Amino acid sequence: MEVGNLRFLTALDISENMLGGEIPNSLGDCVALVSLRIGDNSFHGSIPQSIKSLRGIEELDLSHNNFSGEIPQFLEVFRFLKVLNLSYNNFEGMLPREGVFENATTTSIIGNAKLCGGLPEFQLPKCISGSSKSRKVHHVLRLSAFVICGLLVISLVLAILYLSWCKKQVPELVSSSIDVLCPNISYGTILKATNGFSSTNLVGVGSFGSVYKGVLEDNGTNVAVKVLHLVGRGALKSFIVECEVLRNIRHRNLLKIMTVCSGVDYQGNDFKAIVYDFMDNGSLEQWLHPNATPSHENEPPKKVNFIERINIATSVAFALDYLHHQCHNPIIHCDLKPSNVPLDAHMVAHVGDFGLAKFPLGSSLDTIANHMSSMGLRGTIGYALPEYAMGCEVLREGDVYSFGVLLLEMFTGLSPTNDRFKDNMTLHNFVAMVNVVEWVFMPYVQKLEGAFS
Repeated sequence: MEVGNLRFLTALDISENMLGGEIPNSLGDCVALVSLRIGDNSFHGSIPQSIKSLRGIEELDLSHNNFSGEIPQFLEVFRFLKVLNLSYNNFEGMLPREGVFENATTTSIIGNAKLCGGLPEFQLPKCISGSSKSRKVHHVLRLSAFVICGLLVISLVLAILYLSWCKKQVPELVSSSIDVLCPNISYGTILKATNGFSSTNLVGVGSFGSVYKGVLEDNGTNVAVKVLHLVGRGALKSFIVECEVLRNIRHRNLLKIMTVCSGVDYQGNDFKAIVYDFMDNGSLEQWLHPNATPSHENEPPKKVNFIERINIATSVAFALDYLHHQCHNPIIHCDLKPSNVPLDAHMVAHVGDFGLAKFPLGSSLDTIANHMSSMGLRGTIGYALPEYAMGCEVLREGDVYSFGVLLLEMFTGLSPTNDRFKDNMTLHNFVAMVNVVEWVFMPYVQKLEGAFS
């Protein structure tokens, strides 16, 4: 069944073996197949309908098997099919007459005693009246399908015209959704939105790209634009993985992707960017360590109170639970840290930056992200599971470990890479040595006592 994962397979030759059973439906997912040879085996059953997805196939050899049933009509519309060998099987019913079946030299159907009709060159017996009636029914069904498709097209055109009229009459009701207004955003649009990638619009710089604040010219929407540094090792893989992850997840505590840009800039260089919802309150990193992050003049220092820290921690926990247990395909973030936890206008946390994300081995998507992600990248020093340095397999527990470090940092105000942590002293050791209750809670208790006094 796993053959369907070979999306870019162009040729498959398993002929002259002793394979049996039915052709798996997943074979239809190999949409790039040009040549399929499975002759001289013991396959049985009918040709699955999923095969009609292989519209680019040029050679199809199913000979010397035990296939049965009628030859599917969709083989007629395979306009690239040049060689078709269905000989020595148990096919029955009327032989199609169009497409590849118009040429008896490139199509072989000998050894199927129950076939009838077709072109005279095939020298098959005429079909009985029941088969002729079946043929007429088939033509009626095809005509009905054409009529229905025509009605659907007309309805679609009328709907588009009606929506255009509504847009002109009531412009205020037009959705501001980025998915509707610019599903394929251009390089020029991003260039204008970020004021030419101005340094004043620069929000942050990461391992694989820079993040800019932008304003879309069409509707004035504030966005965050992550521009990939494609010259860096692993940047392109990070872009592909992040797009694959974000298009499969939806959660209130995950950073929402609006659209992507994949093309070239005005100099002809490859350009890739991801556009997100803009988070008004920056990242958790800026709130926990305001002195370590640049700020505008006269801007008051950022402070996050105890209740807000509890809510942020809870939101991150909800996001991890969704990624690990609620997704159809579980996802391991692999780089959870304060700079990857942006906060919206209401101080609600959203986990972002899935450039290093991986799928657990055995999931249906593990070959997509795991093989594209660089095996040398396991996260950020101080937050990554120590066992990753020894080549440990990526695990959900790695995210849980990073979340634990995040909690310690949130409630002590110290990052795991703080200068005071040296000579075998770590954030974990520090918390174990000090009176955590006094360190974390006493400032808030003193404030409460002052308020009541």
